[in-house]
Amino acid sequence: MAVPKRKTTPSKRGMRRSADALTAPAYMEDKETGELHRPHHIDLKTGMYRGRQVLEAKDDI
Repeated sequence: MAVPKRKTTPSKRGMRRSADALTAPAYMEDKETGELHRPHHIDLKTGMYRGRQVLEAKDDI
């Protein structure tokens, strides 16, 4: 049976628990279309990033 050799320090315990406080991802509204997308990511509906066309726009099916 596995037993810890030493007591876990409060610092190590806190480092392990640091990811528990992560927040939900933020979303931005596109100024032209009103679509929501992640900040610093390409808007896949329009293919625009920072006012430039970087991808071809997705066609609606």
